[in-house]
Amino acid sequence: MKKVLILAYDFPPYVSVGGLRPYAWYKYLHEFDVEPIVITRQWSNEHGNHLDYISASKSNKTIIETSEIGTIIKTAYSPNLANRLMLRYGESRYSFFRKSISAYYELTQWFWNIGPKSKLYYAAREYLRQNKVDTIIATGDPFILFKYASKLSHLFNIPWIADYRDPWTQDKSNSRNIIFKKLNEFFEKKYLKNVSLVTTVSEFFTAQISTLVKKEFIIIPNGYNPEAVKKINDVKPVDLCLRIGFAGTIYKWHPIESFLNVVSNFLSENENALFEVNFYGINIPDELQELLETHFSKIKKNINIYPKISNDLLLMELAKNNILLLFNDYSIIGTKIYDYIGIKRPVLLCYANDKDALILKEKYYSENEVEGFSQHLQEDLIIETESGYIIQDTNHLRLFLNQLYLEFVQKGFVKCNTKNSELYSRKEQTKKLAEIITNI
Repeated sequence: MKKVLILAYDFPPYVSVGGLRPYAWYKYLHEFDVEPIVITRQWSNEHGNHLDYISASKSNKTIIETSEIGTIIKTAYSPNLANRLMLRYGESRYSFFRKSISAYYELTQWFWNIGPKSKLYYAAREYLRQNKVDTIIATGDPFILFKYASKLSHLFNIPWIADYRDPWTQDKSNSRNIIFKKLNEFFEKKYLKNVSLVTTVSEFFTAQISTLVKKEFIIIPNGYNPEAVKKINDVKPVDLCLRIGFAGTIYKWHPIESFLNVVSNFLSENENALFEVNFYGINIPDELQELLETHFSKIKKNINIYPKISNDLLLMELAKNNILLLFNDYSIIGTKIYDYIGIKRPVLLCYANDKDALILKEKYYSENEVEGFSQHLQEDLIIETESGYIIQDTNHLRLFLNQLYLEFVQKGFVKCNTKNSELYSRKEQTKKLAEIITNI
């Protein structure tokens, strides 16, 4: 049996989309004759929000968990001064001072093995001194893990794989100015020199990353958890009320206000409609609540906002909805759409060609699009799997909500035609990774 060492900063129980990918590897690799050893940090979900990312671990010692499927090595985590100030005083106080400290660690970690993430490097080095593995995988971001994997590969003569969940230098947020851009380019080129191959989630990301990294690329898409989906096969949407669900991050280019405005107009025209929209684990609960208070007070009772929960519980809650809302991410495929397809609820994509949404895209969208590659990956997947509806603009949404509600009233449900969803399970994608590890 082959052995693979996986560097994964995000990992359950931390509730993050980024942690689901390495968790699937840990969960399923043993079924394909590969033993995973995961190096991560200790996580707790005391806050149920972004503060969990900077909260200290309960133990100051490394915790090792072994089972029949693999090993998880969890390093201790101590927040730096900037994070301790934020935890104690909130986000509004000492903002400049905190940003300065964070910037210091973000920069110096590339020159020395310091900062909270460096504990993953030391734990991995200690493990490799006493144990042999066949391959190292680092999944980013954080992309500092690529540096650690590169150093470990050189030190122990072990091939390594760079797994990009998102682009590094090509992401606009990592290239805010020319200095940041040049630094990221330098470190990306430097530490990817000795990588054996690169995996990522789409052809679009391959095209972006390969402008800088000249290595072999293999695409391993994200997917859904097949076991979690199987558990909710019998979960049905709540009777008598048409429910639209949304999970995860709302980005600045997402037309949330436009969507709510159409919902508000629909409810004004259909005062007796039993209709609600449910938001699960979103990143801006306070901002959304304020938006409802100030602009959409008449429909507050129809909008529910729920805190972050584990992915298994989230899928169960999503399955109680009749239809699932997806905002257009254009060239980005994301992970959310796979969960939606897996639980077989019709997907409502907003929007394909809306004037105001395109203005938001122009202002906030963070990806540099590549000519010759699809700029509507979500649409492509919805069409391929026949899993939902592509809404063109606000006028189309207004008409569609009326049609959707009429169908619900007449039939008591909303029909779902999703096909071939099993091709996008995380187990199926892990099988691809196992083949790569076996043949590297």
